[in-house]
Amino acid sequence: MRTYELVFIAQPELDDEALAALNERVRQLIIGNGGEVVNLEIMGKRRLAYAIRKKREGYYILVQAKLENSTILELERNLKLTAEVLRYLLVRVDELPEPDVAVEPSADEAVANP
Repeated sequence: MRTYELVFIAQPELDDEALAALNERVRQLIIGNGGEVVNLEIMGKRRLAYAIRKKREGYYILVQAKLENSTILELERNLKLTAEVLRYLLVRVDELPEPDVAVEPSADEAVANP
């Protein structure tokens, strides 16, 4: 499984209960299709750069998850059909390699490079 980040914008009219239900629906969709939710963060209500479906604001939600290809297809299909979601973006996160441990130069190298 690879790590992905999903950011979606929800309708600004949603109350706390409806927003929590939408987040739970997305979470269950990921888990039900063999994925794993690493982190789910509600970033809050923000003003959009341009109107989407005549809406000028929306709730931004960030989900970090480990997904399989079949899970991605099902997730995107459901997000397109969900009326509460204005837009979404799903991107793969490349894992950064672990930094190498700094090795001190040997005595011979230290003398050669003063």
